[in-house]
Amino acid sequence: MISKKIGIVVEIADSSEVLDDIRVNVNGQIQRAYNYTKLTGKINIGDEVILNTTAVELSLGTGGYHFVITNLNNKESDLSPGGHIMKLRYTPYQVKVNAVEDHESKYHDVINEFETLDNMPVVVGTLHSMLTPFVASYKRHNPNKKLVYIMTDGAALPIYLSKNVQNLKDKKLIDSTITIGNAIGGDFECINIYTALITAKEIIKADAVFVSMGPGISGTGTKYGFTGIEQGPILDAVKKLGGNPIAIPRISFADLRDRHKGISHHAITIFKEIVNVNANIPVTIYSDKEKFDYIKKQIKDNRLFDKHNIIYLENNNCKDDLDYFNLKVRSMGRNYEQDKEFFDAASTAAYYLMEVCDDSKGDYCK
Repeated sequence: MISKKIGIVVEIADSSEVLDDIRVNVNGQIQRAYNYTKLTGKINIGDEVILNTTAVELSLGTGGYHFVITNLNNKESDLSPGGHIMKLRYTPYQVKVNAVEDHESKYHDVINEFETLDNMPVVVGTLHSMLTPFVASYKRHNPNKKLVYIMTDGAALPIYLSKNVQNLKDKKLIDSTITIGNAIGGDFECINIYTALITAKEIIKADAVFVSMGPGISGTGTKYGFTGIEQGPILDAVKKLGGNPIAIPRISFADLRDRHKGISHHAITIFKEIVNVNANIPVTIYSDKEKFDYIKKQIKDNRLFDKHNIIYLENNNCKDDLDYFNLKVRSMGRNYEQDKEFFDAASTAAYYLMEVCDDSKGDYCK
């Protein structure tokens, strides 16, 4: 059973076409809530709303907000036109979307006639916070190349929740978005990662693709019990379709949990046991010898060189790339200065991609 409360909207702190950041009076306390406009409609000050208050009552970090279930002052809505594929199926919030694969879609035959990704580079991360540093480094040096973001359903389902995505799109740094599985709200909707990759290649004509879940990640402290494990099957899918799989390792020296020191046990599990194909894994060369030696020892001890292409790259540009676009980053509550190795790893993937790929000759990668 979820926790539900009734609240009165007292302030609309921020509003867009897809998301309202509101303040609600719940039993005399002013609290924060989100309203997804495309799911629950318009909202006004004074409206009485039913809220899902579960995450706040559990004191969760990521996702620790109230969400509007329904607006009692705006009870009815009409079905938007088009689309027959359902997402969030068999839940009170099931919605129909214009999926690329749909029989009535103008792209239906394109999906059917697909042959190969033709070595298109696909960078796969595990945390949503890897997106911004990768995009900043890639787009600063490739402003005219088309970059597509595929958001999986491993965390937040509505892409509207990601202010990072909205900010990057507003700055013209992400050219198009695709949401897959039960994730919703992308420029294109797809049923799975395979058709999303085909859509990026054949319909959007992407030069590069970045794949990760949206905001939020689930972890349990167990070897396999984390949503980021999806990185393995995604890398397999890229290779299966003839793409160039590039993996961002999760690296940190700021996380106080020993299992996440250096290369996270999550990343080691994925690279060592889950992914079946040979992936390209760029690793930053640190000026701090102790940290760099620690990373190299982890790679050696887990024999990652036997299975994957590990590439060591010099990269001191991440912060400059972020500042160039006036972008701020944060992961697990930490900013760039507090966890630079984490963000550098995503940036280094961009520099690796630029080093090996050259589509000016008609090929994605040399």
